[in-house]
Amino acid sequence: MGTVELPVVVGVDGSDAASDALDWAAELAGRRGLPLRVVHASLWERYEGYVAGTAADRPAERLHSEAVLATAAERAGRRVPALKVMTDLAADDAVTALLRAGQSSEALVVGSRGRGEFASLLLGSVGLGIAARAQCPVVVVRGRPENVHGGMNRVVVGIAERERPSEREPVPPSAAVAFALREARLRGGELEAVHAWRCAGPEDHGARENHRAHEDHTARENHGARENHARRAAELLDETLGGATAAGLPPVPVAHRPVEGSARKALLDASAHADLLVVGARRRQGHFGMQLGLVNHAVLHHAKCPVAVVPVS
Repeated sequence: MGTVELPVVVGVDGSDAASDALDWAAELAGRRGLPLRVVHASLWERYEGYVAGTAADRPAERLHSEAVLATAAERAGRRVPALKVMTDLAADDAVTALLRAGQSSEALVVGSRGRGEFASLLLGSVGLGIAARAQCPVVVVRGRPENVHGGMNRVVVGIAERERPSEREPVPPSAAVAFALREARLRGGELEAVHAWRCAGPEDHGARENHRAHEDHTARENHGARENHARRAAELLDETLGGATAAGLPPVPVAHRPVEGSARKALLDASAHADLLVVGARRRQGHFGMQLGLVNHAVLHHAKCPVAVVPVS
């Protein structure tokens, strides 16, 4: 039996942000040789017993939904001419409909804001709800036009701290690294791996009560600790990406970038020169859905480029 091709799913609502997401999703599907499934959610369908008839008999809400889907399908076909496009009018709210569609998809793509939401909102409730709970990678298309349109030739992936594996065991690439690596390869661009680290201050080492005579000693300790942290960060990047390249596939240029400072700032700075920022989101036992964390919330709201949130185990 052949492998089932899961589609790339995109949510549309007729807004400009959704149109950007549609274009981005069509190109993602085209690069991966997958079909595109365009979803429009309409709660009205649930409450009105629609019976198919002539166009003149169709309520305005139904006509609007059909027009949104038809326009989106036509646009996607123009964007990627060989693309197979499917449409789905879902009788549900947008978050529920897209989460359901995402259960059998390669990736789920949404805009940063939906129709009717205040322009001042940094990220719409639909995008945030989906990024927090989807079982598949979610791409929120946001940022500056030059980043959204792929002008940077670079994919950035955030590498979080984790326990050091046994030296005898190979380090498999995480789902986030694998997603980022594949995107970089298909785009013919560079992969930049960013890991932020911080060196604890004197107060964290019990030095708050030190006398002046101990200050030089403390400074030397801090310098040594900083060197150790920097070396550990570089080793972590090597370990994480060491097994990421696959045999028989074109090599991908990889830049390792350990950064002293907060992960939030490091990733937001990196997003300014990226076509895509990829972050992992770990599931927590006993919690419903996926916990995004403060750093992921920050990049979803402020990144200068599209953000992919990838569930990791």
